[in-house]
Amino acid sequence: MRDIKKITNIGLLTAMALAISLIEHMIPIPVPIPGAKLGFSNMIILLTLYFYGLKSALLVGILKSFLLMLITGSVTAFFYSFAGAILASISMGLSLKLLNKFSSFIGISEIGAFFHNLGQILVAAVFMGNIKMLIYFPALVMMGVFTSFFVGLSVNYVASHMDKLNIGDIKNEKGN
Repeated sequence: MRDIKKITNIGLLTAMALAISLIEHMIPIPVPIPGAKLGFSNMIILLTLYFYGLKSALLVGILKSFLLMLITGSVTAFFYSFAGAILASISMGLSLKLLNKFSSFIGISEIGAFFHNLGQILVAAVFMGNIKMLIYFPALVMMGVFTSFFVGLSVNYVASHMDKLNIGDIKNEKGN
């Protein structure tokens, strides 16, 4: 029964991450950086990481990237999203495990945003065949500092509320 509940919840989390990403696609960002997004779907990745562990967070991130590609038809965006999701999930997973006593979800979200941006820039440098793409990295990091603050703050509230509702009992299944 727990496996069915977990699979269902992972499916719902993937659908939420995808829906948020699609809404984000429609929001014009007044920043002259190609591919810059608000990153609000990372709230779902971070919540998945907190409640289900790294494997599940990676799964949600990868599925979100793949399904977004199928819906939008943007194959190149898949590689940016995929690399960012992998690096962000791993870095946030390590941060959650190692820095849990010293950092809140805000700090963990900041770390995830940094590595998500790093993944995107590395893919851009490979696709463009130009290492000079790294010049965009500081601007992406600066934007990520602001947006990931709100992502982490939101996750603080949502995770706290879910724990109070005893939805947090699923945390015992981490790593499965």
